[in-house]
Amino acid sequence: MLRRIVTTFVLFFAFLTTVTAPASAAVYGSCTFSACDAARTAYNGWRELGFPTARGWYAWPYGQYNFAGGRFYNREGQLPSGHTFYEYDTHPRPYGASRDARRIVRDVTTGVVWYSPDHYANFYRII
Repeated sequence: MLRRIVTTFVLFFAFLTTVTAPASAAVYGSCTFSACDAARTAYNGWRELGFPTARGWYAWPYGQYNFAGGRFYNREGQLPSGHTFYEYDTHPRPYGASRDARRIVRDVTTGVVWYSPDHYANFYRII
């Protein structure tokens, strides 16, 4: 009985004292892997559309669509503070299809653009 109480206490104490550090994104000054080319192509497509700021689906070539996610608020503070950002999907798909994790984030203040292949876990500068 005592052993069970001690074991329960130890497990409970371990549970209370376990601290998990919050994940933080990494920001890289360049993007050299193959997906970066697709992100640059998406950037050019969004540029042709005038970088819409309204969240929604936009017609893309070949009967596909792409989604502009609207304002990106940089809540984690990984990108420069005090700037205005908008986010855009990088891969066209049928209208209304599920979105994936790949995004480009455009800094309206400076014109710098980052590619995030993993939904904002990492940022790679592409422009």
